[in-house]
Amino acid sequence: MENTLIDKTFRDSNGKIVLGEMPNPPLILWIVASLLTLIFTTGKINTLLDILANGALFTWAWLELFQGVNYFRRALGLAVLIGLIAYQLQ
Repeated sequence: MENTLIDKTFRDSNGKIVLGEMPNPPLILWIVASLLTLIFTTGKINTLLDILANGALFTWAWLELFQGVNYFRRALGLAVLIGLIAYQLQ
């Protein structure tokens, strides 16, 4: 198999096309904490859940950026990281 830019962008080291994967623990924590913030809308618990959700999403994006299986996943991590930082700066 040729190692073209398209291959590096969408294929993993086994040659499989990878656009999405099963959620890893930081992504699962982000989903759960984000859903719980919809239930607990005020107070300290909401603040704690918001911090957990943002920390988990930051961790997921950081891991994807530096350990993603292909360029697409790394670009996705970068985009989420930039979006998260921009959202927090509002």
